[in-house]
Amino acid sequence: MDYTLKIGGEAGQGIQTVGDALAKALSRLGYHVFTNQDYESRIRGGHNFYQVRVSDRPVRAPRRPLDILVAFDRASITLHQHELVEQGIIVYDSSQLKESFGGPQFLDVPFVKLATDAGAKEIAANTVATGAILGMLGFPLDPLFDIIKGLLKRKDDETREQNKRAARAGYEYGMNKCGRCAFTLNPPGVPKMLLGGNEAIGFGALAADCRFYSAYPMTPSTGIMLFLSARAKEYGIIVEQAEDEIAAINMALGASFAGVRAMTGTSGGGFALMTEGLSLAAMTETPIVIALAQRPGPATGLPTKTEQADLLFALNAGHGEFPRIIFAPGDPGQAISLTAKAFDLSSKYQIPVFVMTDQYLADTQWTMDGFSMDDLPMHDWRVDGGKIDGVDEYSRHSFTATGVSPFAIPGKTRHVVVTDSDEHSEAGHIIEDGETRKKMVEKRLFLKMNSISKEISPPLFLGPAQPDTVLVSWGSTYGVVREAVELMPEKKIAMLHFSEVFPLPGLEAFDYLEVLKTAKRTISIEMNATGQFARLLREETGYSVTDRVLKYDGRPFLVEELMEEL
Repeated sequence: MDYTLKIGGEAGQGIQTVGDALAKALSRLGYHVFTNQDYESRIRGGHNFYQVRVSDRPVRAPRRPLDILVAFDRASITLHQHELVEQGIIVYDSSQLKESFGGPQFLDVPFVKLATDAGAKEIAANTVATGAILGMLGFPLDPLFDIIKGLLKRKDDETREQNKRAARAGYEYGMNKCGRCAFTLNPPGVPKMLLGGNEAIGFGALAADCRFYSAYPMTPSTGIMLFLSARAKEYGIIVEQAEDEIAAINMALGASFAGVRAMTGTSGGGFALMTEGLSLAAMTETPIVIALAQRPGPATGLPTKTEQADLLFALNAGHGEFPRIIFAPGDPGQAISLTAKAFDLSSKYQIPVFVMTDQYLADTQWTMDGFSMDDLPMHDWRVDGGKIDGVDEYSRHSFTATGVSPFAIPGKTRHVVVTDSDEHSEAGHIIEDGETRKKMVEKRLFLKMNSISKEISPPLFLGPAQPDTVLVSWGSTYGVVREAVELMPEKKIAMLHFSEVFPLPGLEAFDYLEVLKTAKRTISIEMNATGQFARLLREETGYSVTDRVLKYDGRPFLVEELMEEL
């Protein structure tokens, strides 16, 4: 069992509402769900779609063939009809589209009329559509009632009842009128958690005790700020919408210096404004976590599409030489754990740490059986004020064997905390001499990186022990690469996926370079035009992949598309 549903229409027609409701209902029934979206950079009009894949086994990427297409506009039929499987069905409302279509592929469902006949307003047509799809598939309706109750919790009882009647009307119509519906349903499992990429990063920040988040809204990073602001009172977080990205990173640095774990988030154009603040964090050795959500550039580019083209930007941004860590989660589970790890290592080594995502991962939703908080790092690396009260002078940037200096919270000790954006002495005062400068660079860069490199986990290896071909991937391509490997066992293909991207993992735990060197072919799978991770791999290890499969049209890889390329 593996079905794909696509809801298409204009912005403002409630496409996301229908898709979200379906995804939640199916996940609560115990099925595995994967969703992805494609939307234009406009509030009204244009063509958008929301795709839901449902299966009785784990699914991690979008597929091309459609089983059901729900068309809220004519463009949805024109653009996506060719994607239908032979027995696929197009669901539409002829009164909305102002035209009728003949043929077995089409099912005319009067969304608006069924809603009004149920005593609901015309806007409940989306509820009718959701019910109709569940009826066509033969899934139970009860989970949708629970979702309606949650969505309309601020409405009166009558409005909720009207929407329930509208959902039932659509459900019965879809179940009884769909003559060619013959979907096979395997027994569901236990209810599953449905989590999006941005939500997972926000959840990871909560788990790491983030207390300050500042950002200027910029797609596709805005969802992180929305998630945290909705929980600000409950968890004691200050969420500040700054006037621009320059203010956002400096606010976060101020909060971090003052003693709380702080984070900011943006996309490429906004991060360009943050680079001076990034260098300030490095010079003052102030911890900060930066969520960098990629989208196609340069400039505004395609603001609502996806790409993996900012890796080298994050790696080289800022003036001067200083350490940084780059994580790039491949699914929501990794987004939670790596965001928590980012806070931990940022605080431990007093450096900037990036959590890199993109529009694709930010807006996808995945089902999970659950998530354990036990393995998340939860250390307080700040110095207890009482431990330094026995000395006369607290040196914020004192030289140590690891390069990591004691970091106290201002006001928690009798000492004055001094730091400066100029090069400085151990006590934080401005200096000009070459010897101190040399020692400070070595402290911040070489000593810290020696320890940081040991904190990086090895890449994920899946596939036969001695593969003929190894697919090398990073970040959000994890799901589609994994499905391609699993669907072609006869090809002796394995995958090597990096979610902890920089510094590259050491070879002590797992010699991935040996895996690459012994394979007949190695293929880098990336969503950019130049193979940025392959370039990083060559620069850091000397190894060059033999081939590349690159995609840079702003759309994610589909499973079938990647398999055809391979």
